[in-house]
Amino acid sequence: MTAADPTVQAASPAPRPRLDTVENAASTPDETQPYAELGLKPDEYERIREILGRRPTAAELAMYSVMWSEHCSYKSSKVHLRKFGERVTEEMKQHLLVGIGENAGVVDIGDGWAVTFKVESHNHPSFVEPYQGAATGVGGIVRDIISMGARPVAVMDQLRFGAVDNPDTARVVHGVVSGVGGYGNSLGLPNVGGELVFDASYQGNPLVNALCVGVLRHEDIHLANASGVGNKVILFGARTGGDGIGGASILASETFEDGVPAKRPSVQVGDPFMEKVLIECCLELFSADVVEGIQDLGAAGISCATSELASNGEGGMHVDLDSVLLRDPSLNAGEILMSESQERMMAVVRPEKLEEFLAITAKWDVETSVIGEVNDSGRLTIDHHGQRIVDVDPRTVAHEGPVYHRPYARPAWQDELNASTTASLARPESADELRATALRLLASPNLASKSWVTDQYDRFVQGNTALAQPDDGGVVRVDESTNLGVALATDANGRYAKLDPRAGAALALAEAYRNVAVTGATPMAVTDCLNFGSPENPDSMWQLVEAIEGLADACQELGVPVTGGNVSLYNETGEPGRIDSAIHPTPVVGVLGVLDDVRTATASGWQSAGLRVLLLGATADELDGSAWADVEHQHLGGLPPRVDLAAEKALASVLVAARGDGLAAAAHDLSEGGLAQALLEASLRFGVGVRVSLDGVTQRDGVSPFVALFSETTARALVAVDPAREAELVAAAEVAGVPVVALGETGGDAVVVESAAGGFDIALDEAREAFEGTLPRIFG
Repeated sequence: MTAADPTVQAASPAPRPRLDTVENAASTPDETQPYAELGLKPDEYERIREILGRRPTAAELAMYSVMWSEHCSYKSSKVHLRKFGERVTEEMKQHLLVGIGENAGVVDIGDGWAVTFKVESHNHPSFVEPYQGAATGVGGIVRDIISMGARPVAVMDQLRFGAVDNPDTARVVHGVVSGVGGYGNSLGLPNVGGELVFDASYQGNPLVNALCVGVLRHEDIHLANASGVGNKVILFGARTGGDGIGGASILASETFEDGVPAKRPSVQVGDPFMEKVLIECCLELFSADVVEGIQDLGAAGISCATSELASNGEGGMHVDLDSVLLRDPSLNAGEILMSESQERMMAVVRPEKLEEFLAITAKWDVETSVIGEVNDSGRLTIDHHGQRIVDVDPRTVAHEGPVYHRPYARPAWQDELNASTTASLARPESADELRATALRLLASPNLASKSWVTDQYDRFVQGNTALAQPDDGGVVRVDESTNLGVALATDANGRYAKLDPRAGAALALAEAYRNVAVTGATPMAVTDCLNFGSPENPDSMWQLVEAIEGLADACQELGVPVTGGNVSLYNETGEPGRIDSAIHPTPVVGVLGVLDDVRTATASGWQSAGLRVLLLGATADELDGSAWADVEHQHLGGLPPRVDLAAEKALASVLVAARGDGLAAAAHDLSEGGLAQALLEASLRFGVGVRVSLDGVTQRDGVSPFVALFSETTARALVAVDPAREAELVAAAEVAGVPVVALGETGGDAVVVESAAGGFDIALDEAREAFEGTLPRIFG
């Protein structure tokens, strides 16, 4: 029906086969059902029969199959994810307004303002249909933010693709990048950061993780549940179609294998212009106080929204599928329930507010239909063509699905991998060799400029972006009157996590935490997207468990709570038990920080000559898993850099204070590629060179010039400061217990590196050609 006339029913469909009603299901207990084709295991199907006391109807089977899928129920990870909540201290909850379990977490950032943010995956759909898979991934995470009552203000993306020289990589890259940019740009949301990584482990399982952040006042927070007997259940937005039937929910819950029943439903099709209208419509509905709550329709579609709303409420719900507006009248009941058509929302509205609700949706030309009502039955019932096709306890669908304690064990190949260190690899020694190595790393696909990608995204739309790629963190203004704002960074290193998943997860958090601190923001909260192989493979399950343990412990030590996130499993195409059967374990971690004035945010490159450049943090011989080992030797083995969260916390305190005191003219973290990469990136950022000496580092830390340049020891950052205030920064670092050494001074048109063993220089023009030309040469 339309928003203007809630009494008009959807067009009657063509004649259909006999419906599988609840009554029919009870009278035909032995009827064969295609539960395996829908992704259910035999024991899961039997459990559904026990819950219902009969066989499920076709529609009920469809609902349980999508809601009990790995993507929706977290059945393999749920028991381990609880550790995030168990390790949250009262101090960590200080700024947490909404935590794990809702559509997105909400953090108090001061002055009555709150921020909600979350990262989720759309991996498998993005391999099947890269453009729409990525586009609808952005759309889905944006709707999570809308449903909390917030206005979306920025997005970020974490992208991982197969080897750059594989023929299929270009297909996926072009489609995904176009999808992310096309959808986000059309919504008018700035894309302020992310990562782009190429590795053969992701060849058949690319990772497309999207993050969205929204802002709202404390009093505008809304949670979704169906309470209040007599309240109306309303579906509004785009019509329900055949695209994405069981899409992400089933695609993300199985591996892509040959010789098994195809579980590749059509990928959802996005319409960003409809979503833009939905954003404004939802915000007006919230502002007018005409909704009790709004739930987005993402994975599992109507199945998810109705069962979750009813389960979160205090009673029950009745729904009439005949009232669902369809793009395709040939859809059967199960298909309507499973469809993941995009740009749809579900609202719970008091009867006395219905007319006002419909007036607002009509104003925005958003199609609307009342499809049901909240009741006190404690059941979710659904009718189709006047017959009862669903009668379930909603909690058994939405929240009481199977929970598995999957077996896991340290892989048989792990010890051999860790024993294969970089100690025996040839290392450059002469100045010429060091120079050539630095240039090759700078031009390598994973370290080269991502401007080929980010130039396709609008980073400054809305006018509130203070920092964006290629800066270490994205910074967005929240309050135009005070310039209060937030910083965001997302990071992961699958190579580190392959060597040690527990340390790898902690290192991902440490890097994102550091990148937020480098901007001058105080880190406050975390969201995560855990991308791993099949949970039915003990190797991959071990990696997942270890990563969760490492991340939970690290969050507790740094004092930043996990507010929510996503788990993406079954990213595996090889033979179980082999070292290369799955993707590198990739725990993506997003960190949110707060700045009292975004105008003072610290950029990642020096903008003028004559600044003193200091290195904060100590350097050790840590090359295992490094960019150098990868680019120069195609080697992965050994152990990742040591996790030192106390050092990270101390470094962050100095960086935040340096921004607040106006000390830092620029700051750049050291991570992949080490000091050499950081010096080149900071110089290329604004075209100002630098002259440094390595002697202070090599003498103090007892390392060679090579190690000083390419080690990936963590808890380090470059800071540029006015010479007149250098002593202040040194004193602040010393008080915090952060090692500090002066490297040199900015200026000129080259990066000049000196040491007692000899020196070299790289002209910025030569560096820029290597840095910015790589991806265009590869992908056109």
